[in-house]
Amino acid sequence: MTYEFSIKTFDELTSVDLYHILKSRSQVFVVEQNCAYQDIDSLDLDCLHFIAHKDEALIGYCRIIAPEFNTMVAHSSVSALGSMSAIGRVLVLPEYRGDGLARAIMIHAIKYCRKKYAKKPIAISAQTYLINFYESLGFVPNGEFYLEDGLEHVNMTLHLLKKVKVEKPGSPVTSILTFLLLVLALSFIAGLVYLML
Repeated sequence: MTYEFSIKTFDELTSVDLYHILKSRSQVFVVEQNCAYQDIDSLDLDCLHFIAHKDEALIGYCRIIAPEFNTMVAHSSVSALGSMSAIGRVLVLPEYRGDGLARAIMIHAIKYCRKKYAKKPIAISAQTYLINFYESLGFVPNGEFYLEDGLEHVNMTLHLLKKVKVEKPGSPVTSILTFLLLVLALSFIAGLVYLML
């Protein structure tokens, strides 16, 4: 499947963009999940809106919440959860599921967060049936399950993997081979000296 991505602030969204975002969020999170809740919140104004397009039509979406606007601290064992960026409202329209689009959206959103927010950890509030999917991207649960709008959720965090400098000691096999090469080289030189005398 061929698709393109765009990312926009709320002010950069056209009225048509906003209509399609809200329509798709309502379709997936309210109608499909049979969950009446207030999808539109004040966070939309301060989020970055990440849109997957196919032939200019919205087929997937997520929003990126900057650390200063992330209010995701309840239900978590990580006290600093609110001081990191977050990814939310991740969706793929039903007819486009099963081709890896959700993974592509998340990978692009993660890369964007890493670049924009100084490689800090990233938070999500995941519906529990998606735990394995988010774990496959490196997120780890960090708290108890909780109900949000009647659906079971868990907070998860993607931590930055720290590069560890490991000294590479010579393995026993390498040491033995090095010793044997040294013995052969010395034997060769000794043989040459013997032949020259």
